[in-house]
Amino acid sequence: MKNQDSILIFGASGQIGKSLIRKFTKNNYRVIAVTRSIHQKGYQIKTQSNYGYLDLEEIKIFNEEEISNLMKKSSICINLIGILFEKKKNEFDLIHSVLPSLLSKLALKNSLKQFIHLSALGLETATDSNYAKSKLSGEEKVRKNFPNSIILKPSIVYSVDDNFTTNFMNLFNVLPIMPLYYEGKTKFTPIHVSDIANIIFEIIQKKMTGETIECIGPEVLTFKEILLKILKSINKKRLLFSLPLPLAKFNAKLFQLMPKPLLTIDQLNLLKYDNIVSKKYKTNLDIKIEANKKFEDEINRYSFNWTSGGQFSKKRIDKLS
Repeated sequence: MKNQDSILIFGASGQIGKSLIRKFTKNNYRVIAVTRSIHQKGYQIKTQSNYGYLDLEEIKIFNEEEISNLMKKSSICINLIGILFEKKKNEFDLIHSVLPSLLSKLALKNSLKQFIHLSALGLETATDSNYAKSKLSGEEKVRKNFPNSIILKPSIVYSVDDNFTTNFMNLFNVLPIMPLYYEGKTKFTPIHVSDIANIIFEIIQKKMTGETIECIGPEVLTFKEILLKILKSINKKRLLFSLPLPLAKFNAKLFQLMPKPLLTIDQLNLLKYDNIVSKKYKTNLDIKIEANKKFEDEINRYSFNWTSGGQFSKKRIDKLS
């Protein structure tokens, strides 16, 4: 039996998924969180929920019957699944295009009220990025299969649980220098994970359908400005230098051989393009949902973990006193 207040989340173990679970269960929504491995991710997901409002389901991600059974219990489906690099050939296409296509078809078949799909900002001009092309393909298929779907295109999403600011904080703790690609001039509009969660929550509250929305924070920052704010936050001084493109490509080819690459050729290609509003779609501001959290203010809330002394650092103590 379909529960009118039950929300099905794919990709629930990521930073956005965990933030959504906190937001929804706090507001008396039942959440069905899907994971491929309860053993690996179950505890992390369970700790985000108000008691009694979360069901944790382990399924094979492309199993139509299992997905349909979960959709029959839900009225809303949110797809957050995405990857930043490929471990296997055509993995971008499989995760960013084939899977959203399947989920959106099944959402229509099971008469869901809303299907919300998370894509990314700044994809349209990135014609030499396989990541961007696969994401755009996914958007097209979702819109075709479920015309009333909501497609969200956020800029960089950051928080203490991210793989962006925290990676740089780790690197700045061990590296004396940091290369800047494209002179660090690429522009971003970073948005805090709680603001993204609030945008999704309000979209559901307002019963919105049939929109593509670019999700942006309150500031436009260059890549260099972001790194400088991170350095200031952890009270470190490091040399930032512009790396010529041929050397950057060589760097990326080496880095992408790592199990968890610091940089890939595809990411380097993507980094050429500004990650700001395209003016092709509405933004969260156009639908009267603000995202006011400023980058420097928010990273200061967790950066003490990477400063000398950690939670006992002078900066942390001064802030609390």
